[in-house]
Amino acid sequence: MEETIGVTETAPIPKQRGEQLLDSAVRYAEERHWDVFPGTWLEADEGRERCSCGTADCPAPGAHAAKPDWATQATGSAVVARRLWSKQPGASILLPTGRTFDALDVPESAGFLALARMERMELTLGPVTCTPDRRMLFFVLPGGAAKVADLVRKLGWSPSAIDLIARGEGDYLAAPPTRIGGHGAVQWARRPTPANRWLPDVEELISPLAYACGREAAAARGR
Repeated sequence: MEETIGVTETAPIPKQRGEQLLDSAVRYAEERHWDVFPGTWLEADEGRERCSCGTADCPAPGAHAAKPDWATQATGSAVVARRLWSKQPGASILLPTGRTFDALDVPESAGFLALARMERMELTLGPVTCTPDRRMLFFVLPGGAAKVADLVRKLGWSPSAIDLIARGEGDYLAAPPTRIGGHGAVQWARRPTPANRWLPDVEELISPLAYACGREAAAARGR
């Protein structure tokens, strides 16, 4: 499966990468019932890769929404997902938050610290992604993002003082194996499995995540 891309230069999407993206998008829709939509992709440009959006300093090259009406493009149909990625095999896989899940987005160092603590506490965890820009995203039940600020305050932290981003309605995230520029691909720290099909409430995860983010913020202030 190859696609010719670019305007001034043609460059085939590697077949294996295109098939991985298509198969993953279809699997997310079919097995997890997640809505998916194709985003931008990476194009070859004089030996380098640039985002299909054409912006030279794109902050998320090859991994952001291609159209402003992306929310209406998202589909939970595996058949439609297969058709969309067959048209553009290199397109990133983007998942809208606020529908079947929300996500708590934290620095990677805080995320691994919190993850170790959650495992010791034997908490039920959902899928968790790691991004090439060293972030971790923990999937929680939809509606959780709206509660985060109040929950963080109740734990004694100022929401603006810690690097914990709540992703809910109107937002999205990049799913594995989407590549972000030349930095690498999004990966699973905890893969979607039948065992974690039921997602945790945000209340279950907020304490270890806020603690880890607060500890990191305090260490940064002390440097």
